[in-house]
Amino acid sequence: MAEIKRAAKVGKKTSSSRKRVPSKGVAAEFWQLRLYIAGQTPNSVAAVANLRKICEDQLKGQYRIEVIDLLEKPQLAKGDQIIAIPTLVRRLPPPIKKIIGNLSKTESVMVGLDLKPALK
Repeated sequence: MAEIKRAAKVGKKTSSSRKRVPSKGVAAEFWQLRLYIAGQTPNSVAAVANLRKICEDQLKGQYRIEVIDLLEKPQLAKGDQIIAIPTLVRRLPPPIKKIIGNLSKTESVMVGLDLKPALK
């Protein structure tokens, strides 16, 4: 089952790159996603909820979300060069990708994460 961890609350980073069985056309890779937020603002809450829904619909257990609250751990923003929040960082599979915003435009998020091909 997918894990969702709040690094600011747990106090440690989690890591795993295990491969999982693919579902409906998604590559057989484990997805490691890191969502940077700032407290419980409406955009932060929406970003967490939207990301959970996308992951459950598209990745079905092949992912882990790490939520980092920059109000509690601001030093963690430097590693991923975060300049706006909320920001989603796809750490695995490579390459690293970033999406800024509350992730409400599901189609755009799926294209940005390479879960869906871009329309030409």
